[in-house]
Amino acid sequence: MDIFDKLQILGASAKYDVACTSSGADDNSGGGIGSKVACGICHSFAADGRCISLLKVLMTNFCVFDCKYCVNRKSNAEIARTAFTPQELAELTAQFYKRNYIEGLFLSSGIIRNADYTCELIIKTLSLLRHTYKFHGYIHAKAIPGADEKLLSQIGLLADRMSVNIEMPSQNSLRLLAPDKNKDLILKPMGFITNNIAQNAKELTIYKKAPKFAPAGQSTQMIIGASPETDNQILQLTEGLYKKYKLKRVFFSAYMPVSDNSLLPSADTKPQLLREHRLYQADWLMRYYKFKADEILDAKTPNFNPFIDPKCNWAVNHPEFFPVEVNKASYYDLLRAPGIGVKSAQKILIARRWHSLDFHALKKLGVVLKRAQYFLTAGGKRAEGIKIKRASVLEMLMSKKEFEIYSGFVQPELFNFPDLIEYQTNDIEAARRLGNGKETSSFV
Repeated sequence: MDIFDKLQILGASAKYDVACTSSGADDNSGGGIGSKVACGICHSFAADGRCISLLKVLMTNFCVFDCKYCVNRKSNAEIARTAFTPQELAELTAQFYKRNYIEGLFLSSGIIRNADYTCELIIKTLSLLRHTYKFHGYIHAKAIPGADEKLLSQIGLLADRMSVNIEMPSQNSLRLLAPDKNKDLILKPMGFITNNIAQNAKELTIYKKAPKFAPAGQSTQMIIGASPETDNQILQLTEGLYKKYKLKRVFFSAYMPVSDNSLLPSADTKPQLLREHRLYQADWLMRYYKFKADEILDAKTPNFNPFIDPKCNWAVNHPEFFPVEVNKASYYDLLRAPGIGVKSAQKILIARRWHSLDFHALKKLGVVLKRAQYFLTAGGKRAEGIKIKRASVLEMLMSKKEFEIYSGFVQPELFNFPDLIEYQTNDIEAARRLGNGKETSSFV
């Protein structure tokens, strides 16, 4: 098979793995420029904030596992199977870099023969890139669950970032949908990578020329919408992973139907992209705004409000915290107000050293007053003409139609807000498939 035929097959197979900033979507209508579906290139962010292009590809789409949610499962006879040799993939990556197509490599793989053999292929590929082709660009490599720790150590010394996909948000769902995998198979390499990164950090303080182990840290991915877990359960798991394994990122992937299995959503179900988006917003709140998972959602409100973002929803439901006085509030108190982000909060702290701030000054500093004005005072004064009632605030934060649906004035129809309909019903359907709505056990 021609190497570019392999690239097309293995690039397409890799699109479901979103442990980078590209997410799964299936839309290329309109005849314009660009595609969210085409294989090959994805984007990530370097440590200095640059957006970099990565060749995103699988080593092979052969796999000994039969995960029901995966297009590369061994029981799927409908896809073409192939594999790169280490030399082919190293040469391809080097040539793409020389032509300025890419700045790095995102390498994942199905499991061919067994986990150790697959890791050996990955190691050979990365060794060729680093030592033969002298490639010093960014490399994100998947750690294969079940592989020997010595092999994982070698990958960590060759790659900038490593990741182990947790896949399902609970043990029960993993047991049903990925019978070849288990909790320990996934968490053991994740813990090993965490410990090695910590140990390497100590070594580097003593000997600056010590080899670096996964200097860009580790991340993971979980699939959203294939199983019945609530947003609260997913968020609690995410917080636990950050605390226990010191992850750089947890990525969420809206499930894209690839199987007609009765345990999964039907083939005509659209990906829950709105839900995925809300989870990323909440993840941002936990990582940069110091929110805790149980502040964003709890047992009484286990799912996100589909009409407004998690931060606005929290603010509306916690009036006792507001208003925040911009001339006196701490950095993290400012961040709790909708419309104030990390950069604008920092600008407020600097600007108020020199003079008292009013709402006109806040707008110049980048504060989004359309949202922030309901939650702030400047010099002890509210914004002019603002009504501070929950219904009024909600009405202004939503569009007219969204507010009408939220208030129950009109019934949502299928052709209006299709994401919302799926967002509210898919958990119920999944619960019926996977356990009749029983609480599922978490990983950590």
